[in-house]
Amino acid sequence: MENNLRRKGAVRVEPNTKRDARVHRGAEHHRLNVADRSRSYLRHHAEVARQSYFSLLAQPLTTFMTLAVLAIALALPGALYTGLKNIQQLGSGWDGDPRVALYLKQSVTEAEAETLSRELLLRDDVAATELITATQGMLEFKSMSGFGDVFNFLDTNPLPAVVMVMPRDLSVASVPLLQTRLQALPQVDDAVVDMAWVQRLEAFVVLAERAVWVLAALFVMAVLLVVGNTIRLSIESRREEIVIAKLVGATDAYVRRPFLYDGVWFGVAGGVFAWFLIQLSLLLLNGPVGQLVSLYDSQFELAGLGLIETILLLLISILLGLCGAWLAVGRHLRQIQPQ
Repeated sequence: MENNLRRKGAVRVEPNTKRDARVHRGAEHHRLNVADRSRSYLRHHAEVARQSYFSLLAQPLTTFMTLAVLAIALALPGALYTGLKNIQQLGSGWDGDPRVALYLKQSVTEAEAETLSRELLLRDDVAATELITATQGMLEFKSMSGFGDVFNFLDTNPLPAVVMVMPRDLSVASVPLLQTRLQALPQVDDAVVDMAWVQRLEAFVVLAERAVWVLAALFVMAVLLVVGNTIRLSIESRREEIVIAKLVGATDAYVRRPFLYDGVWFGVAGGVFAWFLIQLSLLLLNGPVGQLVSLYDSQFELAGLGLIETILLLLISILLGLCGAWLAVGRHLRQIQPQ
């Protein structure tokens, strides 16, 4: 039969292994590499983010109400933190180190007071001293009290010389001991430690810090609940769309992605609005605070959120929006399954 085929001109077709190998290599060559897949992944994220942004704009009333609640919840702890920072700045502007004021006896002359001030510098428990003579005290009283005319009716200056002593050890236990030792000096009539206001200010600052943290934790929970509830309503309104997407093979990550971007956009806008509310509050308080500090001859000015603090506020807001959306989607998306 083979001879007959040869006589008729038939030709045997052998398998072309080289051609099959070229075709196989060509198919491998046209597969998507990592760079193409990454670009496609990023394009899809950008498209989902854009669609999420415009879908929020399509519901202006709902979006505005949610953003208003988020902005207030974020602005309140931010405003408390800003107020605490200003209080700390005001306290640091004053001389907060406790000093022992030595009121000398009337019989001590200025030369003896100056000698005492120098002798106190030789003590191991004294860091510095400052002498305020009776004449200097009278001039300061006239300039600051507004009752300088009273001295015109007096024959002598009733104010004593004062030696301000800076302790070397500023601990609460050591300063009263130094006060007792200095009180025993023969030239000293009375020794007074002016540190009560410092202790009160420090206690108030500690209490305010604790209150800021507690309120911040409560408002963080409020932000998570608000974002989670908003995302839950969005999921319920798109239930049929989610079911159809899962029927055609969409993964949970694909379905979850638009809702996560909703949370991100809520976080961005809520942080920006919260920053504006904080700055507006400071602007409204700046005038009355300026009038108040001017009565005390102070140069204090209200300070708002700095650049780093503003960035932290935005990052925290975005993180809270994303976490709230993730929690809501993870809980409710599992309940939506195609039948």
